[in-house]
Amino acid sequence: MSETKDELAGVVDMFGALTRAELADALAELAFKQGKEVDVSAFEAVIEDGVRDFYLVEADADGETVLVPGPVAFPALPENAEDLPHIMDVPERTTDRERLGERVRKRLATEAETADEERARYLVDVSYDLEAWAPVEADDVRERLDESRPDRAN
Repeated sequence: MSETKDELAGVVDMFGALTRAELADALAELAFKQGKEVDVSAFEAVIEDGVRDFYLVEADADGETVLVPGPVAFPALPENAEDLPHIMDVPERTTDRERLGERVRKRLATEAETADEERARYLVDVSYDLEAWAPVEADDVRERLDESRPDRAN
C-alpha cells in the first residue's frame, strides 16, 4: 500500500479513533485488498511519521491511547478503504478536542525548545493549523519558534 499521511488520517477518521495496532491492521487489510505485499514491520514507521508531522495525534479514549486525525491532516480515503468498517470490529471512542488541543500545544512548545530552523518553520505552520483544529491559542509557541530562528534574529 502506498499511503500518504492524509490517507493515514483518512483511515483513522473513518473510525474516529484507532489504536496503533488497529491502524496497522487496517493498513494490512488495505494492502491485501489492493493485491500488494504486506510488510507489517513498515507500518509502525509510517504511523510514526504521521504522528511526528501532526497528521495523527495521540489521544486518551476510554483508558487507552488512540490516534486521531491531527491538525495538519486533510483526511483522504485510500483505494478500498470503504470496506474497512465491514471488516474490522472497532469500538466507538470519544475524545475531548479541547484537551487534545492543549496536549498538542504542549508538544509544540516542547519541540520548539530544540527545533532546528527547518522544523521551526514547519511547527509555526502547525501552530496555526492547531488553532483552527481545536479551541486553543498557540501565540506563545509561535513567539518561541520565531525567537529560535536565525533568519528572524534582530
